[in-house]
Amino acid sequence: MPRRTRDLSPGLLAAAGLGIWMAGREALRRRREAELRGQAALVTGGSRGLGFLVARELAREGCRVAICARDETELERARRVSEQEGIEAIAVPWHVAAREQVVLMVAAVRTRFGTIDVLVNNAGIIQVGPLSAMTLDDFEQAMAVMYWGVVYPTLAVLPSMRQRGHGRIANITSIGGKVSVPHLLPYNAAKFAAVGFSEGLRAELAGQGISVTTIVPGLMRTGSTINAQFKGRQQQEYTWFALGASLPLISMDAERAASQIVRALKRGEAERTLSVPANLLARLHGLFPGFTADVLGLVNRLVLPSADGGQTTRRGLDVDEAVRNRPFEALTALGRSAAKRFHQYPGSDREAAAARKAA
Repeated sequence: MPRRTRDLSPGLLAAAGLGIWMAGREALRRRREAELRGQAALVTGGSRGLGFLVARELAREGCRVAICARDETELERARRVSEQEGIEAIAVPWHVAAREQVVLMVAAVRTRFGTIDVLVNNAGIIQVGPLSAMTLDDFEQAMAVMYWGVVYPTLAVLPSMRQRGHGRIANITSIGGKVSVPHLLPYNAAKFAAVGFSEGLRAELAGQGISVTTIVPGLMRTGSTINAQFKGRQQQEYTWFALGASLPLISMDAERAASQIVRALKRGEAERTLSVPANLLARLHGLFPGFTADVLGLVNRLVLPSADGGQTTRRGLDVDEAVRNRPFEALTALGRSAAKRFHQYPGSDREAAAARKAA
């Protein structure tokens, strides 16, 4: 018995040492967290979903927050909801894919706040379907919003940040920017470009007082499925995507994701990958890229819908009406709840209330 205890001692000591090291690292990170109170933050795509939650989290940290999106009705609704929660936010209706509009947007926020200390590039779209259903317009649209929609705001705020020697930028990318998943090719391509820009930007700005954090979310329960665009065999595409974005263990709670994003921003982390499945997939692909590509090829051939159905695009909310049944509603209940809570239903307040009631 004593001999067995001696044999276990090195392992126990190693485990204890690892625990102490991890606790110390976490304590050091906490000490390095920046104080955001009083700083001015701009969040693109901030009217609903993850962007709205990140803006709310920044406001709770004491930031003055501006949210940007294309839809003025959705923006105003988000502003009113924030106001009801005791959070002051201004709404700026500009399109991040239009360079001239971004310049005007940044100028408008500076006029109100005097400066922009924090930029969160979150605006995005997603098209779901096989390559045969995608057009050149789909790729151009994805790049416009999720690549140029990151580059334009960043370059607009950088001169002032450099002049002050201070600033924080978080770029919301995706696990799709690390591992290219079938039936999301325009989205993947744009997110890969955004990851490259974000990582290179951090290196270029090192030592200038400006931190750049690349956020790599996996599937999250934001409720955004109803606003996604579906092509090909639309009902089947909607089914697999909605299940993935709703089921626990596979998808991550969006409010917890927003909290982690703001924490990573405060700490100036280089990168934060959100959710255990996304971390595992990214690490596996980094070690065995050929293997994961082959596995995803099998998934495409054996699991995902076949590559037919045409190039017509339908919004998720419209497709949902055709696929809804009790088992599917039960399996996607968490995603539907997120859509209600995070303002994903489009249109006026009255139309949104009717949609929520129907859901």
